[in-house]
Amino acid sequence: MSALPRIAVVGVGSMGSLHARVIAQSERCELALIIDPREEIGRTVADKYDTTWSPEMGDLDGIDAVVLASSTESHHGLALEVLEKGKPLLVEKPVCASLPQTEEVLALAESKGLPVVCGLLERYNPAVMTALGMLEEPVYVSAARHSPYTPRIRTGVAWDLLVHDVDLAVQCFGGAEPERVAAGIAQFHPQSVPGAEDVVDALLTFPTGGIATISASRLGQRKVRSLTIQELERTIEVDLLRRDVTIYRHISHDSDPEGRGYRQQTVIEIPELVTAREPLATQLDRFLDLVAGKGDADDERRRILPSHRAVAAVHADRLVDARRG
Repeated sequence: MSALPRIAVVGVGSMGSLHARVIAQSERCELALIIDPREEIGRTVADKYDTTWSPEMGDLDGIDAVVLASSTESHHGLALEVLEKGKPLLVEKPVCASLPQTEEVLALAESKGLPVVCGLLERYNPAVMTALGMLEEPVYVSAARHSPYTPRIRTGVAWDLLVHDVDLAVQCFGGAEPERVAAGIAQFHPQSVPGAEDVVDALLTFPTGGIATISASRLGQRKVRSLTIQELERTIEVDLLRRDVTIYRHISHDSDPEGRGYRQQTVIEIPELVTAREPLATQLDRFLDLVAGKGDADDERRRILPSHRAVAAVHADRLVDARRG
């Protein structure tokens, strides 16, 4: 038997198949089992990576840890089942479809001393890691995450998109949970499930006095993933798609002596990224470290809750159904 930790992947849709690839490519673990009730899909992925397929979870004997990438609606029951079997868990975001369910899963993990990592993947984006590593005193964060409409995604944009940037804002302000959350939330698209919002604009206020404005939409005609962090002496812009960072420092703003208006000078810096690794691979390494007993599993669980609580507060605002007809 291999000495490497044996990983099972539950659900091999769009994200699960990516997890399977990254696990299969890793030298630190073994892709031991694909679990998916859809035989054609599950067998195809299992055959691709020369591993075993099962339609059900079973007892997970011989499995050291689980990656849960099934539909959000199934996370609660499956996550509890994995943890009851004593297995560390990496679960795609959100942990569950509601805050009480998420808190129940994390409480069970804590009681059993099991690591849980949430797939808040942007934490491991090389550009984000670079930007967070150079922050000094951020005062204002703005983020936009806009995408074209995707009918297969049944949840609204708060849990699908907004949660990523809420988490990044929390990281920018040192992991502090927002003190206040306000939001505008609306549904427009005729194909959206009732109650599944299409647009959210959120305003978060942090204990430091800093604020964050976060926009999520699935009505965009192009994909946008942007993060801007403002300090008193500089602005840090992050393009999460291109994975680059640009720093701006405004150094002068003087009247033109010849009366032609004003002259402005801004210094632009483009720092080297701290890593070029694929975010999923970096996230997997973090999970494997925790499985091996390296790192602080308690802190990892705690860092999941602030973004989930803030998104739950967004959902508590009244959804405006702006569809016509």
